[in-house]
Amino acid sequence: MSQSSQNSPLPGKPVQSYFQWLYAFWKFSRPHTIIGTSLSVLGLYLIAIAISRNAINHISTYSLFPVFGAWIGCLCGNVYIVGLNQLEDVEIDKINKPHLPLASGEFSQQTGQLIVASTGILAMVVAWLTGPFLLGMVAISLAIGTAYSLPPIRLKQFPIWAALCIFSVRGTIVNLGLYLHYSWALQQSQTIPPVVWVLTLFILVFTFAIAIFKDIPDMEGDRLYNITTFTIKLGPQAVFNLSLWVITACYLGIILVGVLHVASVNAIFLVVTHLGLLAWLWLRSLTVDLQEKSAIAQFYQFIWKLFFMEYLIFPIACLLA
Repeated sequence: MSQSSQNSPLPGKPVQSYFQWLYAFWKFSRPHTIIGTSLSVLGLYLIAIAISRNAINHISTYSLFPVFGAWIGCLCGNVYIVGLNQLEDVEIDKINKPHLPLASGEFSQQTGQLIVASTGILAMVVAWLTGPFLLGMVAISLAIGTAYSLPPIRLKQFPIWAALCIFSVRGTIVNLGLYLHYSWALQQSQTIPPVVWVLTLFILVFTFAIAIFKDIPDMEGDRLYNITTFTIKLGPQAVFNLSLWVITACYLGIILVGVLHVASVNAIFLVVTHLGLLAWLWLRSLTVDLQEKSAIAQFYQFIWKLFFMEYLIFPIACLLA
């Protein structure tokens, strides 16, 4: 029996009901990325409001259309990028992530293609209707996401380029693009203030840790299909340690920002919360068994939770300044 037939989805798996289809779509959209995208849209808006001299007045009178438009546009772009990756990685996902709808057979290839095409078009249309900075951000993100997954470029084959794609979009393009979109909508100066640069640098470096860590539980399928990753080149322990120290550097850096009053934030709140998260990170890391794929996956989800929290903690620190 061929390797392809061994890895083919079980027959009779297509979704049977409306609710099953929605759940399959939820899995297809990769929920942790949807949550991260949603929080970034909200977090950057709160920072823009905090920077505005008349924040309370803006909150009470300013239309939320730019926020809603940014949210819908970014969500559609998110689904396009993760969906395209699944379309191109079906055989790999049958080994690494067999629960995903295309790998399990819940969605056909045609269904996946339709979802990806529809969300890509919708992302561009919504961004075009919402504002020029949002349109630029979404267009650049979709272009990089396409180059990441789609042959013949398929940058995910090369570990440095793959990591660069992920943290450039999550770290730089999304944060700066969203802030410029909101400042344009709020009729503020398009000059990017220090607090936004601080958050952007933090997310940029943090996302690098996510980008290299995500391949640890996927080593088996990546090796089989000749996808070179840092995990395959350096080994899981080295990548785990590197990710841990990169995130530690992020927290120490932002603690220093609070201590030195580099940006307009509530220093006490910023320092205390990040010291707590740093301690939690190291305590949690001691329980990870790198021989257990489930333990690695759980710690990866924990890292994403820390990522989510930053888009809540940092805007609050700005609002409390």
